[in-house]
Amino acid sequence: MASRGVVGVFLLAALPLLCLELQRGIPDLGIKDLILLCGRIFLLLTLLTLIISVTTSWVNSFKSSQVYLKEEEEKNEKRQKLVRKKQQEAQGEKASRYIENVLKPHQEMKLKKLEERFYRMTGETWKLSHGHKLGGDKDLVLESESQTSSETSNREAAKRRNLPKPVTKVSPPAEQPTQKEVLDLPEEPPEIAEEVVTVALRCPSGRVLRRRFFKSCSSQVLFDWMMKIGYHTSLYSLSTSFPRRALEVERGWSLQDVGITVDTVLNVEEKEQSN
Repeated sequence: MASRGVVGVFLLAALPLLCLELQRGIPDLGIKDLILLCGRIFLLLTLLTLIISVTTSWVNSFKSSQVYLKEEEEKNEKRQKLVRKKQQEAQGEKASRYIENVLKPHQEMKLKKLEERFYRMTGETWKLSHGHKLGGDKDLVLESESQTSSETSNREAAKRRNLPKPVTKVSPPAEQPTQKEVLDLPEEPPEIAEEVVTVALRCPSGRVLRRRFFKSCSSQVLFDWMMKIGYHTSLYSLSTSFPRRALEVERGWSLQDVGITVDTVLNVEEKEQSN
């Protein structure tokens, strides 16, 4: 379209010149000279048309190539962004799986080992067990039932495997004295009362029982309380937590005399039976 417009402009510009030349040289021009003049004008217009078409095509191709390059660059940028986004998502998934499957279990095991080590150092390994709910004598019944059920299941499993029975020397059971009378504990004082301490008994089963006493109460009341919850003094003893030592009492000694002047935790421990 541009080349045609340029050719049209040149034709319009050449027509007046041709008319002037014709008016000036009509008497002297022959047919041959007129044909030569028209041929020269035609050749000039053809040359101009060729030059204009070549230049316009070159300019258009250059512009189209630039546009194509820009489009290709934009497409490449979009592709690179999509690839980077997919790579980031894949790396994020790998990192999350690594954290869930490797780091978290490793950290949990490390914390568990540190906790076990701490409780062993402080002598509170009972905290590593699941423990039992508070329920008085009901817990003792549940413990005995669970022990009997586990023993029977072990026996049945040994029979199925046809394992030989282990030869163990059974020590004679310690003579447990019969309970002469029902032990009565003193009435528990209120929390707002003065000269009152709270004593906690940590049982071998893991449960912890708490009770308030007056400091002036006899120290024997602690052993009466221990017997009342099912731990006889012939098989179990009381000891302090820190420093760990056996609780020594004598007749006429009060809780204040044996050193229980603040809230205290006592451990119920099994006595070592002599063979």
